[in-house]
Amino acid sequence: MTSFKGLVGEGSTALPHVLAVDDSSVDRAVISGILRSSKFRVTAVDSGKRALELLGSETNVSMIITDYWMPEMTGYELLKKVKGSSKLREIPVVIMSSENVPTRINRCLEEGAEDFLLKPVQPSDVSRLCSRVLR
Repeated sequence: MTSFKGLVGEGSTALPHVLAVDDSSVDRAVISGILRSSKFRVTAVDSGKRALELLGSETNVSMIITDYWMPEMTGYELLKKVKGSSKLREIPVVIMSSENVPTRINRCLEEGAEDFLLKPVQPSDVSRLCSRVLR
């Protein structure tokens, strides 16, 4: 088994970096734990605004996973800003929600979301998603 510890830099096998966005500290902790156990480096923020600030300075984000309903800026609005940016549009965005609303799911997918996960997110959701999106 390969150890990923300390591997950083261009051309290395550094851990893929996932930006997790959720206004709920409990949900942030859950998704961060699942991602870390699947061998991803995770930065967790509590709002779409903070996510955009981080994306402005962080150049190696491999995927964004965001809650749909958040104050100030929804996950859908974050998705639209990312996909509307020439600098960020290639980053896969995944939306999460506890509400199964087909019109909302379809709208997010049509706007460019890679996937829409229903909460509570399970480790199997993350491994399926990451093997499809990041590998």
